[in-house]
Amino acid sequence: MERTIDVTALGEMLIDFTANGVSRQGNPIFEANPGGAPCNVLAMLQKLGRRTAFIGKVGSDAFGRQLRQTGLDAGIDMSGLVTDRRVHTTLAFVQTAPDGDRDFSFYRDPGADMMLAPEEVPSALIENTKIFHFGTLSLTDEPVRGATVRAVALARKAGAAISFDPNLRPPLWKDAYVAKAMVRWGLAQADVVKIADNELEFMTGQTDFDAGAAMLLEEHPNIRLLNVTAGADGSYAYSGGRRVFVPAFRLGGTIETTGAGDTFCASVLNFVLEHGMDGLTAEQLTEMLRFANAAAYLVTTKKGAIRAMPEREQVLALL
Repeated sequence: MERTIDVTALGEMLIDFTANGVSRQGNPIFEANPGGAPCNVLAMLQKLGRRTAFIGKVGSDAFGRQLRQTGLDAGIDMSGLVTDRRVHTTLAFVQTAPDGDRDFSFYRDPGADMMLAPEEVPSALIENTKIFHFGTLSLTDEPVRGATVRAVALARKAGAAISFDPNLRPPLWKDAYVAKAMVRWGLAQADVVKIADNELEFMTGQTDFDAGAAMLLEEHPNIRLLNVTAGADGSYAYSGGRRVFVPAFRLGGTIETTGAGDTFCASVLNFVLEHGMDGLTAEQLTEMLRFANAAAYLVTTKKGAIRAMPEREQVLALL
């Protein structure tokens, strides 16, 4: 059967309230930006001409309606988005430091994204996809943890490639031991992994990227393509015994880094859809990282994520 969906993602869809100046009274103003890492990835893939679908849960409230419409406006298949009539949509307040780095305050105890149940996972969407993508916010609590486990099992049975981005948010975990165990579980499922420098250190204790990557690949030989992002320094790719580093685009104009990792991840998945994961040359891995770094840079020059994703032509113009 010809699969008609390029990437299906499961996880959180939420509102990122990002700082946007102060009022005349001196009070901080926050802008309600639609977000959530898995859906950010899909929004960028849509910009790259891919067909995508989202699975998750929002509240029966104004924010939930805003998120559903935002996904539809982006071209994402939102038929897998469930509405919870008891629990409100998850919210995150994002404080941005002068260097563009962020500090998150979550309103999620519980939040609607946590309430997705295993029986609410639409198997048809997963069986019809080429790549299934997930992170760890859908592994913090039940019942969404069970929903994620079921979705991954369905994807594996259907022969879809599995993509995993830990996207670790320590405040959302009850303890670090459980967080580490769930990240390890995700790594054990994945064909392609995008992991940030701080997450690599959290999992391996290594600040040397090559040493940390070697540890992960030895523990998880299932990973066929491992990408490590190091923020403003650049990114690394490890595949088939090859190792490539490409520096970041540092052209100024960075406002905030929300969505940069997700834009990078989407660009990598688009490359995988075009070239596969086997036998990638150093030149191909370099090409992949250059495009992903450029796209990630461009999204940092705007506020928010889903509505800040660059067009392919903008990325190519920067390259």
